[in-house]
Amino acid sequence: MQNAEFSDTARERGSLAVIIPAYNEERTIRAIADGALKATPHVIVIDDGSTDDTLTQLAGLPVRVVRLSRNMGKAAALRRGFKEALALGVDGVVTLDGDGQHRPEDIASLVSVGATAGDRVVIGSRLHDGAKFPRARLIANRIANFWISWAAGHRISDSQSGFRYYPSSLLRALDLSSLSHGGFVFESEILIRAAQRGYLSTSVHIPALYDAVAFRASHFRPGRDITRIVLMVAWSLIRRGMYPMGLYRSLFA
Repeated sequence: MQNAEFSDTARERGSLAVIIPAYNEERTIRAIADGALKATPHVIVIDDGSTDDTLTQLAGLPVRVVRLSRNMGKAAALRRGFKEALALGVDGVVTLDGDGQHRPEDIASLVSVGATAGDRVVIGSRLHDGAKFPRARLIANRIANFWISWAAGHRISDSQSGFRYYPSSLLRALDLSSLSHGGFVFESEILIRAAQRGYLSTSVHIPALYDAVAFRASHFRPGRDITRIVLMVAWSLIRRGMYPMGLYRSLFA
């Protein structure tokens, strides 16, 4: 399943790696991985203990597949993916979900902005297309945006989008093992820690895709996950004296 030349030629063949965390994505994973290969030969699929035919669907594709021994959650999958990507010596890393909510053809837009924006995390923002967003998730995302923007000290338009470009310099600077939260909270914590190190976020508009397949496959639970995110952010703010300047910058800067 692994490309034998993957590691040896990374520096010669490209400066980008794509990470696709996947858990029971047999219906969508092949199309997503195949599309990502059009952007870079360095596509890494982290199979998070799938019990369906996710692995079978990837047969014959020149992607690197890392299988976790059990379902450990998105945070664990991303941590492993970042480790694999950084070992290749690439300049940037894109993450996108394997459930069909993100279009691989939009990778180029994120990378283009990342190449010119300098030390920025580039987020594929879906909230401009709110009419196509499930209402519960739209409300939950806006709540999360408010709190995370406050803690990060700048406005973030779609903090819950997993479609992102990260400069490798940021991933190396962060001690990913010190990020204590799991699940979807992990990606929110990254944005806050990145801002504390001077890596702010910018966004690129992408479509909100919620067809029947993608929506059923989503593992995000608005009520549960947003509650966990708000608690993480609240604790971060308390430790920083509520960071009033961050609130001001997130609202008015």
